[in-house]
Amino acid sequence: MNSKIITCFLILLVVLVVPQANAQTESLENPTHKSLQITIDEMGNANVIHQIRNSNEPKVLTFVDGAISNLEIKDTLGRNESVDISEGMKSIPILPNQGELFITYDLDDLLVLKNNMWTLDFRYLETTTFIVPEGIEILYANERPVYLDGKKGFACHGCQMLLEYSIDESKNLEYVNWENEKFAVEMITFTDVSNFEFNQPAKEISFNVNDADQHITAVIPLELLWGPYAVFLDDEKIYFSKYVNNGTHVWVNVKPDTTGKITIVGTTVVPEFPIIAPLAIGFLMIVMLPLVKKINLR
Repeated sequence: MNSKIITCFLILLVVLVVPQANAQTESLENPTHKSLQITIDEMGNANVIHQIRNSNEPKVLTFVDGAISNLEIKDTLGRNESVDISEGMKSIPILPNQGELFITYDLDDLLVLKNNMWTLDFRYLETTTFIVPEGIEILYANERPVYLDGKKGFACHGCQMLLEYSIDESKNLEYVNWENEKFAVEMITFTDVSNFEFNQPAKEISFNVNDADQHITAVIPLELLWGPYAVFLDDEKIYFSKYVNNGTHVWVNVKPDTTGKITIVGTTVVPEFPIIAPLAIGFLMIVMLPLVKKINLR
């Protein structure tokens, strides 16, 4: 009897001292996540919910890095337990055979406002769902734009990324008049865009940017300028992202590291041939491909 009590005490002691001992923390694995959700508010604060599967062994849950408050443990029966937070606390022990648990807490100032962009350098090696504030249409993951298209958030698998987004980003319309038609090019950016021009013979759109290291997204009607595209800063070809094509418009994003003249060059321009022509070519290729395969097989 005494040996059983001593054994149970030693196991409990190991679990309790894990947060203070790095070597022991490494010996216990993180619990298996069913889900991890981070909900961000407009001021860069966040609420975190770890949904943890039951385990027959003791585990240690490592928190998402940040200033933690309002730590609670909930189970599937609706029982809640508030947990006191000590200074520098980075993890919490999970006792075995507790059933499915929900570990919730708040992270104050998780995101930092830099150059009008809310920014988070995030690393947590679990699939993570981010819920972002309402009204955000475009965000950037490792500087690649993501168009939310009315969705509330997104999932990051595995998850190491630089997250950036802005709230109330400026949207300006630049109009192109060509042969009694009027085309609107939407410019989404915090920087000033000037000297917007459309050059039909050169198949290009150009404009000047007056600030460096700012995201600039041009929403271009496909009837006006069709890709593939190339983008230049002054005379130097630069990286860009073409991340949405909804059949009528394309979103082209750049982030120039200096000021200068941005030129977006396409391959087809109004009125060389209507927008239906590339779509028709693609349709014919789909229809003809099985016939070509049959011919080759014969």
